[in-house]
Amino acid sequence: MRTAVVWAALRAVLAERAAATGRDDLDIVDAGGGTGGFAVPLAELGHTVTVVDPSPDSLAALERRAKEKGVGVRALQGDAADLGDLLDRDSVDLVLCHSVLEYVEDPISALTAVAGVLRAGGAVSVLAANPVASAIHRALAGQFDEARAVLSDPRGSWGDRDPTPRRYTAEALAQLLAVTGFTVGEVHGVRVFADLVPSRLVDGEPGAAEALVALEQAAAAHPVLRDIATQLHVLGHRG
Repeated sequence: MRTAVVWAALRAVLAERAAATGRDDLDIVDAGGGTGGFAVPLAELGHTVTVVDPSPDSLAALERRAKEKGVGVRALQGDAADLGDLLDRDSVDLVLCHSVLEYVEDPISALTAVAGVLRAGGAVSVLAANPVASAIHRALAGQFDEARAVLSDPRGSWGDRDPTPRRYTAEALAQLLAVTGFTVGEVHGVRVFADLVPSRLVDGEPGAAEALVALEQAAAAHPVLRDIATQLHVLGHRG
C-alpha cells in the first residue's frame, strides 16, 4: 500500500525501456537496496538485479530473501558513490536510489556515479523524504518547535536528534537531478494519506486498503497534495 505509487511508476518506465531496447530482461541496480524490498520482486519479474548496500547484514538478509523466492540477486557491498568502481560504465537500464540521498555524504557525487553506469535512455528512480511532511508529522505529535525548525532549516532537519540528516522539496530534487545531467520527469507524492490515516480505519474493513491505494494514486500527482506527502518520487532520464 505504501509503495503502490512507486511501483506504478517503475512498471511504466520498465515497459518503456523494454519497448525501446527490445529486451524483457533489463539490468537493474538498487543502490542502498538493503534487504531487497524492491530488488527481489524485480528479479521475480525476470530482470537482472544487483543490490549495492554498505551493510553486510542487510546483504545477507537480501540473499536469504532471494533464495526463499527462488531468484538470483547479486549483492555488492558499497555506497551509491561507489557505483563507478563496482559496475561497468553504460551497463545499466535502471537505477533505484530510494531513501539514499538523505544520508549520503555528497548527493551530487552519488547521482553522478549513477549517471555513469546508466546506458543512454536509462533512468534513475529517486525516492526521498519531504520536509513539509516532516513538519506536519512533528506538529501532530505535539512537537511544535521541531515542526517549525524543519521549515526553516536548509536541510529540512528538525534538530540534532533527527534520524534523517537531509530532506528534499520537489524543487530541490529536480535541481539535483538536472545538475547531474538528468532530464527530470514528473514528481509524485508517496504516502500522502497512508501515514495519516489510523490503521484501525483500514485493518479489517473490507475494501478499505484497496480504496486507500486508489486514493494515494489519485493524490500522487495532485498539485497541492503531492507536496505534503511523506516522500517524493521522481524519475530522471539519461539522454
